[in-house]
Amino acid sequence: MRRSDSRRDAWLVVWALVWLMYTASNVKAQPASGTAQRAQDKPFEIEANVNRVLVEVVVRDRHGQVVNDLKKEDFQVEDNGKARALSAFSVEGHGAVEGAAQSGSKEDSASSPASPANPSPAPPSTEARFILFLFDDLHLSLEDLAQAKASAAKMLEGALGGTDMAAVVSLSGNANSGLTRDHKVLQDAIASLKPRAVYQISGSECPNISYYQADQIQNKHDSVALQAATQQVFNCSPGMNPQRDHDVAERTAESTAMRVVMRGALEVHQTYAAISEYVRRMGKLPAGQRLVVLVSSGFLSITPEAMSEESHVIDLAAQANVTISALDARGLYTTNLSASESSLGSGRTLQLQEEYRRNTATTNENAMAELANGTGGSFFHNSNDLEAGFRALTETPSCMYLLELPLEGIKADGSYHRLKVKVDRKEIEVRARRGYFVPKPDKNKK
Repeated sequence: MRRSDSRRDAWLVVWALVWLMYTASNVKAQPASGTAQRAQDKPFEIEANVNRVLVEVVVRDRHGQVVNDLKKEDFQVEDNGKARALSAFSVEGHGAVEGAAQSGSKEDSASSPASPANPSPAPPSTEARFILFLFDDLHLSLEDLAQAKASAAKMLEGALGGTDMAAVVSLSGNANSGLTRDHKVLQDAIASLKPRAVYQISGSECPNISYYQADQIQNKHDSVALQAATQQVFNCSPGMNPQRDHDVAERTAESTAMRVVMRGALEVHQTYAAISEYVRRMGKLPAGQRLVVLVSSGFLSITPEAMSEESHVIDLAAQANVTISALDARGLYTTNLSASESSLGSGRTLQLQEEYRRNTATTNENAMAELANGTGGSFFHNSNDLEAGFRALTETPSCMYLLELPLEGIKADGSYHRLKVKVDRKEIEVRARRGYFVPKPDKNKK
């Protein structure tokens, strides 16, 4: 057995070296030293599967224990409120009793291996684990990244087991340790992380419009949002006359919103594309548990295009047997304006600015939560104990269910379909993706 284990470990190390060389040349997103134009020149492509939707589901009981004895008939799926039949069903077990999920009656399933009637715990899994710590250096502030780096460094001291291999990488591609068991290599990669805000606007710009507010102006045609941005122009340009120069100020606000929307859309596209590339590479690794831990302050997935890309990433993770968990590196955050920001406005203008900032902060969480929920992972947020968050997120569920929905008869009209997964059992928590997009046919493709 010892000789077999040694051979297996040697084989995994060879795979890790191959993965390191492959990702170093292919997985990188556009470097932060480049410009947004360089990022546009060679964008990552996200492939859409328009024939089916894969839904990974994790089910837990009221004690937080994973339920591993469910069958296909225990699940009901609603698509925009209408019941949908499953075209396929499988169980991804890491120490789970897969046979119980494939056969047996409902009466048999009432007594699960985790219940008091059968208290024997499942044997620990001997599968290799591949953990990718993916730091979102495109969105993390210097302060949030510093806190995340310190917590990750402490966590790594005792988090990896004997068969675990990990990598520390960044969305920009500027950090990539490769898969390794060497803690020093991982620690050095963490230490090298720096914010790479290629697309974010400077806080000194005026009007200082967030992507959220710009979307309200440009795409939602919100007159109140435009009025607030126009007032910002007057507040930081005392020489302008509110009556005489109103049209000029409004055009300035509109052009700024257009620029911010274009920049924000490109940023989110590159974010999802980089995540998808890492997930795709993870899918090429040997059999074992594959986990991505996304460390981010969040990003705005608010356009149909962005939500479609999010849906494709979830599909790709399901196909590659990859779980994505997310950690909000902001911890407990505040959305109050600073003193310098408050000095550039008054009354209703400041109230709206705080409202947009609050909406931005909360909406930033949605993408991370959706990626985690949609792939059977966990989302750690609203806590400053990031070290505890890292430890919690590296625990992979022992059992996940993979449901397949056919898309025959579904119109390819670009609309969003809301999904609701139900399980025929009391006092359980079901975690699954909440929806998907069916993209319109690409007219440019023959």
